[in-house]
Amino acid sequence: MERFSSISMAVVRRLPKYHRYLGEIGKRGINRVSSQELSKITGFTASQIRQDLNCFGGFGQQGYGYNVDDLYKEIGNILGLNKIYKTVVVGAGNLGQAIVNYSFFEKSGFVTKGIFDTNPKIIGLSIKEIKVYDVEKLEDFVRENAIDIGIICTPRGQCQKVAEILSNGGIKAIWNFAPSDIKVPDEVLVENVHLSESLFTLSYLLNEKEELEKSRKF
Repeated sequence: MERFSSISMAVVRRLPKYHRYLGEIGKRGINRVSSQELSKITGFTASQIRQDLNCFGGFGQQGYGYNVDDLYKEIGNILGLNKIYKTVVVGAGNLGQAIVNYSFFEKSGFVTKGIFDTNPKIIGLSIKEIKVYDVEKLEDFVRENAIDIGIICTPRGQCQKVAEILSNGGIKAIWNFAPSDIKVPDEVLVENVHLSESLFTLSYLLNEKEELEKSRKF
């Protein structure tokens, strides 16, 4: 897929972490922070942090550091968090319901407008006052409500069909939690979230730690 910016994805993927930690220290009443202090909090080097932020302009002052509230807002704007995004969740199982019930998303501007499923036992019900619709109505709903983001929480065998329905409805972006990558038109942005990959990474690190501890005993 064609990139719309010259900023590397490695930098982009660090921005949400900066934003989260700045929000946390701001709540503690801290007004300014240096790149060295941010380094201790985030785990990235001070040099890396300065390079990342310089990609978007000069935010800090030498000898002063960064204004926490200003930098938090600026990064939020860069991430597009100053906007409201209309979303739909496809798949009303445990994961889909968890996403709908996670209030932080709505507070961040991601507003769920509808939930879709194939199970007749839950179609017509509401989750957090959001109605569950038959997935057959998905394409028209996306088109008529100008939905920005489709969130896929279906089993592997259903995700590609759902992605095609969302694309046909004019969806702008897809957040895919299904355990399979999807194919969509170039104009549709996709972020695949494979929970197993994160868990297996943790498993690798745990295994390496155990092996290191064993070697030290000999």
